[in-house]
Amino acid sequence: MWYIRTLYMLLVLTGLLQPLSSLAAAQDYPLPTDVATLDGIINAYYEVVSGPAGQAADRLRDESLHIPDALVAITSVDSAGNPSVITMTVGGYHDRFGGPRQQGFYEREIHRVTQQFGNIAQVWSTYAISSTADGPEASRGINSIQLYFDGQRWWITSWIYDNEREGTPIPRRYLPD
Repeated sequence: MWYIRTLYMLLVLTGLLQPLSSLAAAQDYPLPTDVATLDGIINAYYEVVSGPAGQAADRLRDESLHIPDALVAITSVDSAGNPSVITMTVGGYHDRFGGPRQQGFYEREIHRVTQQFGNIAQVWSTYAISSTADGPEASRGINSIQLYFDGQRWWITSWIYDNEREGTPIPRRYLPD
């Protein structure tokens, strides 16, 4: 039996085999409640990025929500008011913005408008950001999330967002009553 353990450790150390603990962790996702319904996947979408200072976003769970190579688009406006957008995959998003947070970051949905046809859905999800779980809003905006149902579960295919700012308030139809 010692030779099996030695062979296992050799394969792990050479990178030819992942440790069983990491395989078990990867197999926990997706959580069935995350992907069974639109409500579940949108709730998970916000949960994976939210958390206290010192904690990183849950990359494995987030990736389990998205199709491989899902498109992430991040918009911005420079000081002169010129809009821009950068695009990447979900993995690229975590590579670029992942790691432990410098301060708490909590993004929560405050309103949703959903359009669905067949196996596709478009969700306009208005969000508020704060530095604590129940803290005051520091900023707001809208996530535009595109999803696909494969007959068994929901997948996020892409998302893009824009922040509310002077001259660009959130329209009334995207705010809670």
